Amino acid sequence: MSRLRRRLRLGLASLVLAWLLGLSIGPVLAASPAPSAGSDYGGDTRTSGQGPGLVGSPLYAIGGVLVVALISIGITLVYVRATNHPETP
Repeated sequence: MSRLRRRLRLGLASLVLAWLLGLSIGPVLAASPAPSAGSDYGGDTRTSGQGPGLVGSPLYAIGGVLVVALISIGITLVYVRATNHPETP
């Protein structure tokens, strides 16, 4: 049973590492942020000449992040208390 667990852990670790590698390569292959040469309007149509501003509801987004953080902390605490930990000497 111990060998099977080790193999499963190794397989899971390999999958996670492959996934992380794929995520790190993805942005390298993304499109260039430079304006395209074939623009019909004669310039970069992504901006009106002004700097970027706040779009959407920043306070709502921060609240959402806090809710997700609290949920993940709660799930972690439940998992830690529910699992059987061997006594350490």
